[in-house]
Amino acid sequence: MDLIHTPNATPPAGHYSQAVRANGFVFVSGQLGFLPAQPGERPQLAQGVAAQTEAALRSMAAILQAAGSSMSAVVNVTVYIPDVGMWNEVNSVYERSFGDHRPARAIVPTRELHYGALVEISAIAVAPPA
Repeated sequence: MDLIHTPNATPPAGHYSQAVRANGFVFVSGQLGFLPAQPGERPQLAQGVAAQTEAALRSMAAILQAAGSSMSAVVNVTVYIPDVGMWNEVNSVYERSFGDHRPARAIVPTRELHYGALVEISAIAVAPPA
């Protein structure tokens, strides 16, 4: 099992890894829509659900790249949103990010997300052979 960390994505805010590579898969922790920040700075959330979705997916792509995988290797995605009314905006950004690739997906309406985020996205991807 390999713990994945990259400075090109939001650093963990707790006791967890950005991702774990194990048994041929990469398990990406839930990503919030934080803007890039300098080391030592507290990241800020992007403004609006579309911008947060883009930022969360950008972090996810960077983490997958650090694990030797990619967005095209994603097999499962879970999207958490505090309001189902945001779904169309989230889905529009999601479609642009994944293009023709269509991993399995769940949308989970939830109460408020940590830090007041409007979206959180986790994923599982196939890892290349070590």
